[in-house]
Amino acid sequence: MEIKVLAVGDVVGGPGMERVRRNLRQLKRRLHADFVVVNGENAAVVGMTPDQAEDILDAGADVITMGNHTWSKRDIVPYLDESSRILRPANFAPQVPGRGWGIYETNAGPVAVIDLIGRCGMDYGPDNPFLLVERILKEISCKIILVELHAEATSEKLAMGYLLDGRVSALWGTHTHVPTADVRILPKGTGYVTDLGMTGPRDSVLGIRPDLSIAKFRGDLPERYRWAEGPTKMEAVLFTIDSETGTCRKAERVDEWD
Repeated sequence: MEIKVLAVGDVVGGPGMERVRRNLRQLKRRLHADFVVVNGENAAVVGMTPDQAEDILDAGADVITMGNHTWSKRDIVPYLDESSRILRPANFAPQVPGRGWGIYETNAGPVAVIDLIGRCGMDYGPDNPFLLVERILKEISCKIILVELHAEATSEKLAMGYLLDGRVSALWGTHTHVPTADVRILPKGTGYVTDLGMTGPRDSVLGIRPDLSIAKFRGDLPERYRWAEGPTKMEAVLFTIDSETGTCRKAERVDEWD
């Protein structure tokens, strides 16, 4: 047997949410995806509300992952304790709400999902993700294990990929909102991509209106970021995994642009 896992890049703002509501379930059916993981930490540009989380789950996601903007919308805090289908980075401080990993039942057997945040340039994650993931893996006995590393540095994501090669089924990076051209299967059988990309405004700077981003880099007076309008895109990767061995058989980009 095999299981097809669709990992969807960071959802950004209203346009990203609309794209998810309109297309995710249809895409899931077309690709025969059995399990869908969506990064939702930018659904409200910074952060995600409980209503947005419910919309993403209703649209076909099985698990939502978060990152450095987890706490930007404080009404999500109690929701993180209530819902096992939303993960915040496991290496946040242990006293904060929510969970960093979980095991979910599918027709192909149990699937474990681990959410981690990087340390390079992020100022988050008091626990070292490279050490923490070793401890988490000791608690997981299922064959299919998925890992997301929400990180700035491509080197950190690659290093994590090689650390976990052959020990997890797939590992993908998020956070930079720019898809990388290195979708592949690592030497020992782990599906990998450095960054999924994003879901949201096509003609934007990481989802934001270009003029606002340009103004920031020019040093103009600061202005609140707002998402760009117009056509949208959804960037993702589909991993085909052997459900008996947990080895990734195939990894391929699935990018849809208006």
